[in-house]
Amino acid sequence: MLKAVIFDMDGVIVDSEQLHRKAYQRMFKDVNIDVSDALYESYTGQATLPICKHLCQHFNLNEQPETLVALKRKHYKYLFDNDTSFKLIDGVLDLIKNYYNNGLTLVLGSSASMPNIERIFERFDLNRYFKAKLSGAELKESKPHPEIFIKAAQSSGFNTKECMVIEDSTNGIKAAKAAQIFCVAYDSEHSKNQDYTEADIVISDFKDIYFNTINTLLT
Repeated sequence: MLKAVIFDMDGVIVDSEQLHRKAYQRMFKDVNIDVSDALYESYTGQATLPICKHLCQHFNLNEQPETLVALKRKHYKYLFDNDTSFKLIDGVLDLIKNYYNNGLTLVLGSSASMPNIERIFERFDLNRYFKAKLSGAELKESKPHPEIFIKAAQSSGFNTKECMVIEDSTNGIKAAKAAQIFCVAYDSEHSKNQDYTEADIVISDFKDIYFNTINTLLT
């Protein structure tokens, strides 16, 4: 029986992928690199530091990865404060309330930094619904490594067979399955060219996984 749901954040709870893309593009310009769409999309779901480490290696940059991280976060913070198009994904708040009102324990497992997580949760008043929030930026490994979802399941107080992950990225789905947790892939228009073949089910409407429906599927 389903007892806990672990949510990814970017592309599942908030439509922030475009903010991240804009912030990364500004950082790429700062360090004078040309990152293809295919390379950028391969990073979806990963934390910022591992991405910047790969960029430094790939482009043989003189800058340190931490310098790129700081540039990207500076641009993201500016966009977060000034981009009026930033909003919750359609239907996700109703899904969160549906789970919460049916007694499920909710946990966040996001590759975003904790300051960004806190900023978003405060802006959209989400803290009341979630038992715990985990940032991949604070862990040793990044998605597709399962560490974040193993720890998220532990923080829920339930075993992995009683948990479910909602993800929108290839790397996140791989991480969930490596943690041996049932994974729902949210086919989001905001996450381009992701591979959902390893997910247990694929949806494009959160109503398809309301409590009564998904609990029957997992029983």
